[in-house]
Amino acid sequence: QVQLVESGGGLVQPGGSLRLSCVASGFIFSISPMGWYRQAPGKQRELVANIISGGGTNYADSVKGRFTISRDNAKNTVYLQMNSLKPEDTAVYYCNARVMKILPNRFDDYWGQGTQVTVSS
Repeated sequence: QVQLVESGGGLVQPGGSLRLSCVASGFIFSISPMGWYRQAPGKQRELVANIISGGGTNYADSVKGRFTISRDNAKNTVYLQMNSLKPEDTAVYYCNARVMKILPNRFDDYWGQGTQVTVSS
């Protein structure tokens, strides 16, 4: 079965950095688009960044220039490097995998349990 295990969250001061990791198993990681989403209390879940199998990336405007998504296909791991953190980055961060099905043009989305990121002095 598909499993996504996030780690790296915690408490950090404004301006600090964290690196989130998501270790994936149960699917062909190297061909699967991966993403990071976040959800703060009272807010909708939002896309932070995603990365496709060919390496192309997209970022939310709010994190552009501060966050970097990357993947290591040999380790089945996707990372989110977060620099210059702001209090408004506080949220639960979720790893997402878009797993292609045998049926053409079909996929399932899978989610990790999430890791808490708190930015506060």
